[in-house]
Amino acid sequence: MKRIQSACLIQTLHFQLKEGIPRDQAAAGVQEEYAQYKARLDRSRTRYRIVKEELQSDGSIVIEIKKQYNTASCGTYLD
Repeated sequence: MKRIQSACLIQTLHFQLKEGIPRDQAAAGVQEEYAQYKARLDRSRTRYRIVKEELQSDGSIVIEIKKQYNTASCGTYLD
């Protein structure tokens, strides 16, 4: 029998600007969406670590994140 001892996801997420609205409003919307994403992770008690965060020239944000997979232990992945 096998059991998962630890598990972790590594994702690259791109928070893109919405089309059809002024750029400054779209950039503010991206910042808000990113803040809500992190708050949702905190509320659900998902362990995570943002490895890289890049603000793009158009105002969008690209992040690389390591996060807990379901309720499995993360082991040393987030250290």
